[in-house]
Amino acid sequence: MARKRVVTRVAGLVQGVYFRDYAQKEARSLDLSGWVRNRPDGTVEVVLEGEAEKVERMLAWLHTGSPQAEVKEVQVTEEQPLGDKTAFAIRYN
Repeated sequence: MARKRVVTRVAGLVQGVYFRDYAQKEARSLDLSGWVRNRPDGTVEVVLEGEAEKVERMLAWLHTGSPQAEVKEVQVTEEQPLGDKTAFAIRYN
């Protein structure tokens, strides 16, 4: 299976709406590695790594987000996979 790694920046009403919690649950259900964190500018940064098809499914989810979120934009930058297989986590820094 081909692996893929992306760094994303999600803009809109995405902080204070449980976006990180929902993202963690979705990413873990897809068996993806990476993390999610709030950024000072009001966006949410999400790093994903795993099977390419599952990363694409998570990217599609990011365009909707949590039930209370209002996603306006998702910027995606592809990176070389690192072989990361740790559980998807919420970062607080």
